[in-house]
Amino acid sequence: MADDGRLILAVNPGGTSTKLGLYRETEPVFEMSVRHLPEELEKLGSTLGQLEYRRDMILRALEEEGHDISDLSAVVGRGGAFKPLESGTYQVNSKLVEDIREGSSLQADHPSNLGALLAWDIAAKAGCRPYIVDPVCVDEMIPEARLSGLPMLERVSLSHALNIRMVAYKAAGKLGRPLNGINLVVLHLGSGISVNPIRRGRMIDTSHANDGGPFSPQRVGALPTTGLARLCLSGEYKWSEMKTMLLKRGGLMAYTGTDHVGEARKRAEEGDETCDLALRAMVYQITKEAGAMAAALYGDVDAVVITGGIAHNSWVVERLASNLAFLGEIIVFPGEEELEALMRGVLRVMDSVEEVKVYR
Repeated sequence: MADDGRLILAVNPGGTSTKLGLYRETEPVFEMSVRHLPEELEKLGSTLGQLEYRRDMILRALEEEGHDISDLSAVVGRGGAFKPLESGTYQVNSKLVEDIREGSSLQADHPSNLGALLAWDIAAKAGCRPYIVDPVCVDEMIPEARLSGLPMLERVSLSHALNIRMVAYKAAGKLGRPLNGINLVVLHLGSGISVNPIRRGRMIDTSHANDGGPFSPQRVGALPTTGLARLCLSGEYKWSEMKTMLLKRGGLMAYTGTDHVGEARKRAEEGDETCDLALRAMVYQITKEAGAMAAALYGDVDAVVITGGIAHNSWVVERLASNLAFLGEIIVFPGEEELEALMRGVLRVMDSVEEVKVYR
């Protein structure tokens, strides 16, 4: 590995950790996950209050690994729930930093919002450029996809865009065609599930991991509307309790008591009929959603791409592949390689494969 290649630092802040990756071109120099104790984060108050704490831990980690930040060619952070944006790689600018700090344009309070600020601060110290890539707020939905059936509740686009776009590029490479020349249905299967149709490189719709689509290991997916309304108005639950029920303890967890697909499958094989039914129902709902997104592409589908942590589970993948084979080639990229996705997004801009986007 040559020592004169570009050195890129990728930063992915999460709820209990900050993941770091240092890359010499596409080769990893090191990857690590810096854990944060819940009591430490609680002392800092807000998500924004964690910025200096996380930044200083990143700088210490770099120093302990024997790297000087002045050697960095770029710093890239995970993009958060900002206002709706097109897919692509954005150079972090003062407008984005100001909007995050002010907070009015944020769609959700999440540690990923810190990614741009961390990149901005560290890049300023290093004397290089800061970037974000394919934030969760990527919104390329066609107008027809935005209407929900109730004007005051427009459908919005929040998805696992970072990993989805990376595997879309990989699928295009495997098919031997440019991404803007193919149509894909991408299934991101994790604690939340996103199902996206990609038409000629654009994510024209999404199931939205929190507000619709199939149920997942932790989230409820689409629910019977009037039943949900009655539940919310029953007076039995506070909003905080409903939010936990819908986003943390719904789906597979609600039916089986576990959000681990492997554990649920093990129980099913040992004769637990509830686990067996819940898993088959989850696969059934994913299949239905994939079919709906294939219909959104008018049946013109070059491949179905299965990705995310659950894509490591052969039982789930084999059934989805069998169910969806009629749509086209099935391509599987297990896991969520978000640090790699950040690095590759920066390289696409530095190598002039894509133009850098400007946040306004």
